[in-house]
This record gives sequence, structure tokens and C-alpha cells, in this order.
Amino acid sequence: MTEAQPEILLIEDNSNDAELSLLALKKAGINNVVKILKDGAEALDFLFSEGMYSGKQLQFQLKVVFLDLKMPKISGFQVLERVRSAEQFNSLPVVILSSSNVESDIIKAYKLGANSFIVKPIDYSKHAAALSGAAHYWVRINQTLLG
Repeated sequence: MTEAQPEILLIEDNSNDAELSLLALKKAGINNVVKILKDGAEALDFLFSEGMYSGKQLQFQLKVVFLDLKMPKISGFQVLERVRSAEQFNSLPVVILSSSNVESDIIKAYKLGANSFIVKPIDYSKHAAALSGAAHYWVRINQTLLG
């Protein structure tokens, strides 16, 4: 049996934040397949079928990518830059989900092609509300060009 293709990609190095995000999505009724990747290097390998994902040609049905900025190995900024430089991902929505509220980070993210920037609230209920609201918009309302 083949693994279902993800519709939501969550790139998050903090396993607690990743689990809380999954829980928030489930509680909000967002039952799309979510793939969690732990750092920027793994994210690029997955997206471009390299490294541990080499030879696994993916049928991209992604509706949205939630991307943390501060990660080991390869930062979210570097992931965003590489994704935006690849023609096949021109229309893929990338939402920054970061604990940073530094204006220069927000400006840089938008200049690199982010579609949205959400500062992760420390309070779980506010974090859950922000993520589920964003997921609802990008998954259910927004019309994404697939392919």
C-alpha cells in the first residue's frame, strides 16, 4: 500500500510545537494528510526528491506549507528561497509560522516570497486558533494551482 500524499507540509524542528499543531488541526476538523519534517534539510530533500527521499517521485498535491524560520542545518529563509526559485513551486502557498516577531524577519520572509507570516503565540489556545484559522483559509477557501 502506498503512503497517502500530503496536502499540508509542516516544517518544524520543535517536536512539541509540531504535535500541538497536529492536535490543533485535528480539533479544528482539518483532516487533510499532514507531513511533518524536522528541519530545513529534510524539507528540501522531500520537496526536491533528494537525499533520503531520492527516487521517490512525489505527486505534489500540497495545498500549503507551514514553515518555521529558526531551524538547524538549513533555515526557513533558505528553504523559502530555494522553493521560490523552483518553477514547480511558484504557486505553492508558504506560510511562515515562527516565534519571531522581529520586523526584519517579517520583511525578509515577504521579500523571499512568503504568502503569510504568523507569529506563534505562546499560549496554546491562541496558537491553535491562529494555526487552524490559517489552515482553514489555505486548505478550504484558497484555490491553489496544483501541479
